[in-house]
Amino acid sequence: MKTIPTKYRWLSCCIAAPVLTISTYANAQSDSLTPFTFITNWYAQAEHGGFYQAMAEGLYADKGLDVNLRMGGPQVNAVQLLGAGRAECIIRDDVGTMLARSQGIPITMVASSFQFDPIVIITHSDINTLSDLKGRTVLISSSAHSSWWPWAKSQYGFTDDMSRPYTFNIQPFMADTSLAQQGYMSSEPFAMMQADADYKVFSLGQEGYPPYGNSIACHDDVINEHPEQVYAFVEATMQGWKSYLSDPATGNRLIQAENPNMSDEQLAYALNQLRSSGISTGGDAQTGGIGIITDDRMQATWQMAVDNELIDTNNVSLPKVYTTEFITKNPVMP
Repeated sequence: MKTIPTKYRWLSCCIAAPVLTISTYANAQSDSLTPFTFITNWYAQAEHGGFYQAMAEGLYADKGLDVNLRMGGPQVNAVQLLGAGRAECIIRDDVGTMLARSQGIPITMVASSFQFDPIVIITHSDINTLSDLKGRTVLISSSAHSSWWPWAKSQYGFTDDMSRPYTFNIQPFMADTSLAQQGYMSSEPFAMMQADADYKVFSLGQEGYPPYGNSIACHDDVINEHPEQVYAFVEATMQGWKSYLSDPATGNRLIQAENPNMSDEQLAYALNQLRSSGISTGGDAQTGGIGIITDDRMQATWQMAVDNELIDTNNVSLPKVYTTEFITKNPVMP
């Protein structure tokens, strides 16, 4: 395994969050490497495997980058940190990037880890299609109201009266057979399986919800002033994803060091879901390479957002939201 160029170091920031330091994995930092901070969208998990694998195998260092991987979480506002210049790039979904752009944040999407969004709706076994949920209660996060919930309302006839807050706890679902809830493809279904629950899983991305998943969005200043850094980060990350899906051992060690609550069983389940669904290697990735984003898909997401009044087209235009120049330069094929 190649030497990791630096220790992970959490930055202090403008929000109320503790400053954490992960133990040193490598030798002293090389002065020849360029510091580059990337913030994920949650605690370390298999859905971030490509980033941690790229770190573990020295792929970022090979490209001249001293990457600082920072976990996201409920107390981390990655968009705010990016806007304040505390990160070069972050994980941000398509619609979230559009919304941030419309609010004046200089952010542009450059690639995507997943070819579809990993959000799922989990139901009890008496539900055959999502349309069957009409009139039932669905537990959803607050962010769903500005992303997939308006789409689901238009697709399946859902109403806002059906929604209740999701508290990231499966117990209400377990106790009430009339409930459905949102989840993440490899998280809540794993908890349901462990609890021997009666459930079905519906993948919104595979049901037609158009956005990509775990997309990479970068500060415009970095794109304009240091495009070589963005290109290096994107290419190394996609090489990391290819390696992780083949043999995740090195990446998983770093994931568990960052997030000790992530068990071997959870990681194994998640990896199986990533592989079997083709979420990183299927669809357009088969011909365009891992991480590919296309004009057609971005147009579909844009139209969905416009149709559901998620964005104000007076404040943002689609060409300002994304660029394909980095992900198409040297594709990493599955």
